[in-house]
Amino acid sequence: MPKQTVLIVDDEPGNIKILVELLRAEYNIRIANHGGKALRIALAEEPPDLVLLDVTMPGLDGYEVCRRINANSRDKIPVIFITGKISEADKEKGFKAGAVDYVTKPFCAEELKTCVQAHLRSIVY
Repeated sequence: MPKQTVLIVDDEPGNIKILVELLRAEYNIRIANHGGKALRIALAEEPPDLVLLDVTMPGLDGYEVCRRINANSRDKIPVIFITGKISEADKEKGFKAGAVDYVTKPFCAEELKTCVQAHLRSIVY
């Protein structure tokens, strides 16, 4: 079975580097550093299997990107927010936007890997 693809969306290069290092052995990785690029990748002919999405980005924020992915993708792509926004209101907004999970920074690497694996296992092909 081919590797599944994870789209990492964050405007901070250091955050992207950490996530790539954590996940590249097990998954194909795509990267977007802003919401517009994330939408182009997520809504393309070959979409990712899962999106790791930061909330705070210039232009389109993560909540809007998540809403648009859920409204426009042919397949239900699980979106996991990874963000420093930690209030209950922020989490609620993330789930209302369509996220399947909400992970706050700083995150535990093993917990994040387990979370990604769990949501990718739930995908029915």
